[in-house]
Amino acid sequence: MRKWTPAGWRPGTPPAGVAAAVGAMVEHLGEDAFGAQLLQQLHPTLPAASWSVYRVGPGCAPQLYLSASLGIPDTTRACWNAYLSGPVREDRSLGFDGAPAQRTQLCHITSREVADEHRARVYEAHGMAERVSIVQHAEDAALFAVNFYRHAHQRPLSDAQIGDFEQLAPALLALARKQVALRGPVAEPHVPEALRQRLQQLNAELTARELDVCTRLLRGMTQDGIAADLALSLPTVKTYRNRAFGRLGIHFRNELFALVLQRETA
Repeated sequence: MRKWTPAGWRPGTPPAGVAAAVGAMVEHLGEDAFGAQLLQQLHPTLPAASWSVYRVGPGCAPQLYLSASLGIPDTTRACWNAYLSGPVREDRSLGFDGAPAQRTQLCHITSREVADEHRARVYEAHGMAERVSIVQHAEDAALFAVNFYRHAHQRPLSDAQIGDFEQLAPALLALARKQVALRGPVAEPHVPEALRQRLQQLNAELTARELDVCTRLLRGMTQDGIAADLALSLPTVKTYRNRAFGRLGIHFRNELFALVLQRETA
């Protein structure tokens, strides 16, 4: 793993075709297709198969802002949920090591350098092999990360491509920030709402927070991951889970699955 702070991002010689590519990206700002268009325009310079933009950190609610894939199914939402299910708490690659951090850093890491749980749940489960990131650290210890992923079917990134990424980083960060300002976070898919409706049919007295916790349990998230996703403490998550299970007359997660599946297939 390598993390470094660019020395002022001196202009240098831009990668071939970058000016036209950045111009094309700007044209798609604010559109639904922005993420996919950026990957396509960037591909000759940085051949990433997927990318994501998110905010995480102690004391802030995790937020996925942008995600897209090129040439492969888009599994970035599944990757995000897997990341929140536990690996986020142990991730040191983006600066959660307590060391003083520069405001903006670049990061390059391969899957073999990622911690075991993180590699198994996120990288290997979704075919990712390498990542380059632009990371902005805020004063509240939260960070804003723009991540590009090389997948297992692609060749490793070359030194020249990583150098081009460094030259592009200021424009990519500005574009990501602008798109977030225009569109906000990624909307949750319809699945959680369907799960909430089924749970409410089982017991109308379930509170909003109890439903939040149960729907995330049904999506495979751990209690630690739920705590991070909802910006709650682990004991609070356990309290909501226990209250919900009490209302439903169950004791274990597998019983929750059985209840919902029984209701769905009845």
